[in-house]
Amino acid sequence: MLSINKLNIQYGKKHLFRDVSVRVHPRDRIGLVGVNGAGKSTLLKIMAGITETDHGIVTRAKLTKVGYLPQETSSVTSCRTLYKEAESAFSGILSLKSELDEINSRLSEVDPDSPEFPGLLKQQGELQHLVDRTDIFRIRSQVEKVLAGLGFKECDLDRECRTFSGGWLMRLLLAKHLLARPSILLLDEPTNHLDIESLTWVEEFLKSYEGSLAIISHDRAFLDNLTTKTWELSLGRLTVYKGNYSNYVEEKEIRLQVQRAAYANQQAMIQQTTRFIQRFRAKSTKAKQVQSRVKQLEKMDVVELEDTERKISFRFPPAATCGRLVVEIARLKKEYDALKVFQDITFELNRGDKMAVVGVNGAGKSTFVKLLAGLIKPTGGKIRLGHNVRLSYFGQHQAQDLDPRFTLLETMNMVNVDKTVTQVRSLLGAFLFQGDDVDKKVMVLSGGEKSRLALAKMIASPANLLIMDEPTNHLDMMSQEILQDALAQYDGSIIVVSHNRYFLDAFVNKVLEIKEGKTTLFEGNLSYYLYRKGKMAFLEEKDESCQKQGRGEKKNSSGSRGKEARQALAKIRQKKSRRLKPFQDIVKKVEGEIESLEQKKSGI
Repeated sequence: MLSINKLNIQYGKKHLFRDVSVRVHPRDRIGLVGVNGAGKSTLLKIMAGITETDHGIVTRAKLTKVGYLPQETSSVTSCRTLYKEAESAFSGILSLKSELDEINSRLSEVDPDSPEFPGLLKQQGELQHLVDRTDIFRIRSQVEKVLAGLGFKECDLDRECRTFSGGWLMRLLLAKHLLARPSILLLDEPTNHLDIESLTWVEEFLKSYEGSLAIISHDRAFLDNLTTKTWELSLGRLTVYKGNYSNYVEEKEIRLQVQRAAYANQQAMIQQTTRFIQRFRAKSTKAKQVQSRVKQLEKMDVVELEDTERKISFRFPPAATCGRLVVEIARLKKEYDALKVFQDITFELNRGDKMAVVGVNGAGKSTFVKLLAGLIKPTGGKIRLGHNVRLSYFGQHQAQDLDPRFTLLETMNMVNVDKTVTQVRSLLGAFLFQGDDVDKKVMVLSGGEKSRLALAKMIASPANLLIMDEPTNHLDMMSQEILQDALAQYDGSIIVVSHNRYFLDAFVNKVLEIKEGKTTLFEGNLSYYLYRKGKMAFLEEKDESCQKQGRGEKKNSSGSRGKEARQALAKIRQKKSRRLKPFQDIVKKVEGEIESLEQKKSGI
């Protein structure tokens, strides 16, 4: 469907691509991985034809349509409504329908005996045949289904596109690509603007996608669930691995081990041969053997170790001792004029708890953590920090909030004046800022570098409660995993907002869901939360089905509201109770075990 042949791009001494050759086949599911700056986005743009290359490097099969979703989109000033903009994905079908309607109108006006009539009739048949092969009568239902899956509400359909924020416009652009169904769909960080509910919906939709997919994403779970092939871009070279991201990680480690073993064996043989040559070079009786060994070395294909990218390396400092209760929230409320964000939120966070805050976009997650961090004031209720609790806050736009006028060293010295220059340099070095890099101005840093600096700034602040809002934004997969390990080993408390499922699963033990101004606390990691949500949705769907059945039985009884109707409702309640009882028994048993363990813990 699409092939790239010997792609070479060089900027100064840096090789972005070195003889990259690769093919995209029908129904391919490709994950494109590599560190920030490896050239992943550039490669997708070249495949999409947005970035031009020399003639013949990129070839596409006939009738192959390529769709490309960029990381960011410019603001839309269109006066069209959300529905009309999404419907434009079917512009080709709609233009056929418009042309057919025009011919039908002309046929109604032309005399059947006219010489023009047979030609119009033939055109009508051809167009009707093309239209019949499309899903033109299902366009509205398809548009509404995709928009709803991406989180848009029914009342949004008639809103003008220019009234939506950048994140919602990215969802609209994604919706248009999903509706257009190109032969090859290239997605650059499609999960950046999606909440967990929309993300799982997109995942399910793409599983049944008929075309080929090439995806750049820092969400490991998303890649694992969708991809069957992995392209790795590293130091200008592209390597193809079979399997999803987890398979790629395992396969790469095996390849590196084999390569290291082959390199070590060859180096040992070279040293042994070199010693033999040096030892017997002057002996005439060994001359033939020496010459043979020299030729052997000259003809040898030298095994070279693969270059590896640098990676950040850090650990959070030990958390200061604090009381058992870290945060206590009582009847918390936040309003903006007529908009009610939260109402009556009450819960506690204990020492060592690591809690994820989840919910759809716009539910108020960022507002919630800003309230906890003291950046904004609540409308009502109380937030009380426990004894000796010191918090450190990493905001969603923390990287953008860095003062561009200062150097990296100056930025770090403003956070913690107690650290020596050597200590600050060591901390910056752990985040890949080495040598003269520390004297750079913040204004010249890339998005990923700013995120690393913001994380280093956070670590420099002594704290035993970390509050983090989307900390993985702009971090590559390797950096995310290192941050994930550091948070798992951190002995303080954590409150984190993130949509990255794999990232959260490794260290959280509680999930707080914010939905329609109220919160629900789930014990366990994110996988357990999603499992519980799926069970709850299933039970609600079953309950609704039973209620409809009950209403049908009542209706069939000629409007009777007497004994038969009550019996029907009783049967529904009994059926529901039978379904719930096993789960209630499990919960009761587990709660008993928890209470027993808590008592043992208190005793210890």
